[in-house]
Amino acid sequence: MTIVMNEEPRRKVVEAAGARLGGGNFGIIAGPCTVEGREMILETARVVADGGATMLRGGAYKPRTSPHSFQGLGVEGLRLLQEAKEQTGLPVVTELLDVRDAGHVAEVADVVQIGARNMQSYALLTEAGRTGIPVLLKRGLSATLEELLMAAEYVLKEGNPNVILCERGIRTFETAYRFTLDLLAVPALKSMTNLPVIVDPSHAAGRRDWVEPMSLAAAAAGADGVIVEVHPDPDSALCDGKQSLALDRFAGYSERVRQVAQLAGGAVPAAL
Repeated sequence: MTIVMNEEPRRKVVEAAGARLGGGNFGIIAGPCTVEGREMILETARVVADGGATMLRGGAYKPRTSPHSFQGLGVEGLRLLQEAKEQTGLPVVTELLDVRDAGHVAEVADVVQIGARNMQSYALLTEAGRTGIPVLLKRGLSATLEELLMAAEYVLKEGNPNVILCERGIRTFETAYRFTLDLLAVPALKSMTNLPVIVDPSHAAGRRDWVEPMSLAAAAAGADGVIVEVHPDPDSALCDGKQSLALDRFAGYSERVRQVAQLAGGAVPAAL
């Protein structure tokens, strides 16, 4: 594979609109699961920017288990993310679900996210690679690390070297929590590849009181960043409210995670 460590020993640094991730640069990607409206996303963006986030996450298109659940605002959601980026300066991370939406997403996204359910959607990975925009690739629910790296190759083979790997929890026999957060994937992947590795504690935990402990553990394990869900009113969120941090808790959370990341050797940029 072109991404194994013994072929390119230097750690990869991915840059997105001024933000750096990997190679000793720790990132905090924060925002709502999905963009629900203008005031909601603008308020969230301002708070997470002030609280130390390095990128803004938000879904314009959302994959849902039920076809009757809220699927996102689509192009309007992208427009609102663009406005939030203009107001705060935060680079935008948003998900691509369909090759037909690649053009719209590429106009706004600074990082294109490929979700866990699409990790092996090879046409989608190829299209994401062709955008030339950094790609955040989440590990599939039952994928091995080798399968994750092979999925990354579909992006890399298009001449796009900027891939961020994300451990977001896998399915195991355990039912006490939503997914099993495989933190051993962090050092294991770093022994296999030079690409940045981040952790999504929100989707693994499924409840907000477990997000911070898992974030601290991820930072201590040597992750290059975390991606977390934050919402102005989590209990009324249209998507994943139970695992979303409240806005008024974000700054304290961010500071504690930054401290652990610095102890583990990650340089965290100052808040914007």
